[in-house]
Amino acid sequence: MSDIKYAYLKGQTWLYRRNYPVDVAPVLGARALKQSLKTGDVKLARSRAAEVNAKYEDLVRRVRSGAEDVLSDAETGSEAFEWTEASKSPLAALRSTLEASGPVAFHGKTPSPTVSELSRTYLELRGRELRWGGFKSVRYSVGLFSSKYPDRRVTSLNRDDGREFLGLIARLSPLVGKSPRTRQMGLDQLVRWSERGTRRITARTRKRIWSQVNHFLDWAVYEGHLRQNPFRTVRFEGKIKPAPYAVPTDDEVKALLKARDEVLHRPMLFCLLSGMRSGEAVGLLREDLVSKGNLGRFIWVRPNVLRELKTDAAERLVPLHSDLEALLGDLPSEGPLFPDLSVNSVTKRFSDLREKLKIDRPGLVFHSTRKWFITQCERTGVPEHFTASLVGHKSARSENGLTYGIYSAGISDEQKRGIVDQIRLPEC
Repeated sequence: MSDIKYAYLKGQTWLYRRNYPVDVAPVLGARALKQSLKTGDVKLARSRAAEVNAKYEDLVRRVRSGAEDVLSDAETGSEAFEWTEASKSPLAALRSTLEASGPVAFHGKTPSPTVSELSRTYLELRGRELRWGGFKSVRYSVGLFSSKYPDRRVTSLNRDDGREFLGLIARLSPLVGKSPRTRQMGLDQLVRWSERGTRRITARTRKRIWSQVNHFLDWAVYEGHLRQNPFRTVRFEGKIKPAPYAVPTDDEVKALLKARDEVLHRPMLFCLLSGMRSGEAVGLLREDLVSKGNLGRFIWVRPNVLRELKTDAAERLVPLHSDLEALLGDLPSEGPLFPDLSVNSVTKRFSDLREKLKIDRPGLVFHSTRKWFITQCERTGVPEHFTASLVGHKSARSENGLTYGIYSAGISDEQKRGIVDQIRLPEC
């Protein structure tokens, strides 16, 4: 897609947005010039953006030379764009502002919003854009920041505040949020509560909180509330250590399956023999099992009424293993296959089962069933990019995964069936 300065494509329409200089914005009563270019065609949008840019530059120059000149020029009939409404022009906004308030000093500033006010607006916006799991993380991180500086004007934030915030979140306990008592606490209260124990959140968690707060401040810059993000020059010192999930051994898989847990046994088999994520498995509908003729049934992993997918690459067709065919008679004939399960209940139940079986190896979680499937594919000689198409990862065939995705139609259903049929559970 072609880049157009100060314009971006939203849906099928190009929109123009350019912030006014800080000495001009108060006079116009707006932080930025924003309007639709009324087209989805890139060439026409580029031409119209250039036209708006010229008007913008002319307006800023005349505002700086004197508000009365701009008002007078507007009264003599400055033409609006043929493809937009004159009532929405910047000059109309200037006229109404000047008439309402009289002469305005060019260097005056409108009060900037507080951190609390701006964070509410930001979270409302992100809540409409993100899936629930991702939004919870953003809400938590920005909520911590807002609870520390609720009444501060965003323009008053500085590098020292960033260093202070980093220092405080480093003192948080990993148990924060798991106790009902902590859910209504602010950052300072949570730090005091955390001091009762010795455990602290990992550098990975601190990095995630720090990144999401910086995204919030970057958004404030984009919206014209800040000239620059004051935290971008604050260095994050924590060293992030990789913490990969463990791959279950054959003995561990045997023990987990031999337990035949009434809640976990069936969904665990689905994940072991298809490589699905827990959310993909518990969100399966009977309609997601589709027939492919002599190739048998396939699991169509796709968004449905129960769940979204993690990425676009996650939508895929996975052959239904023969061992799973035998389970279908005991599952609902329509609607959800596991109507009483959620990701939360599955992960908690797996933790309880591990404790019961005395399997305490670090990193072994329910998601490890997915790693077991991938490992079995690798051990049977399946190419990495073939396995990626089965488990919903982007292709790793080349460094330029995008180029490979454009030129390759992917592996065939026959190849997928051959791979899945090679997977064998350890004998219990």
